[in-house]
Amino acid sequence: MSLKPYQKKRDFKKTSEPGGKAKGKRQNAKDPIFVVQEHFASHHHFDFRLEMKGELVSFAIPKEFPKKPSEKRLAVQTENHPLDYADFEGEIPQGAYGAGRVKIWDKGAYEPLDSSMEKMLKEGKASFELKGKKLKGKWALIRFRGSKKNWLLIKQKA
Repeated sequence: MSLKPYQKKRDFKKTSEPGGKAKGKRQNAKDPIFVVQEHFASHHHFDFRLEMKGELVSFAIPKEFPKKPSEKRLAVQTENHPLDYADFEGEIPQGAYGAGRVKIWDKGAYEPLDSSMEKMLKEGKASFELKGKKLKGKWALIRFRGSKKNWLLIKQKA
């Protein structure tokens, strides 16, 4: 895992986004965190981020998060973000990568349901439970066959 792609795409003299120079660590961390940030960029979408090894593994979801069981959404994996991005809200300036307003839509803890989240993502199928303010329950990420970055995000039955 590396933050180099994240850092390469941004000019930190122009944006107030966290630089992510070092891997993050949370104090008194029990369960890993997730965050969903609504991003009012050139194409409105939601960024879904899961804490893993001091970074946030990130997915762009073009439509709203699935709410009903068996509802599916495209989730496009993007570059990992620094852990402190989980608290970022603000305006990314015009002309900068990802220009537009970012606001936290939901945040909380998550729990992998089978094995380690990293192992499940490598295998292309990850099941997890979200424990947020808005999002509570079980979801799965399933990678499209033959793709490295395209996934389905599916709401599972309780």
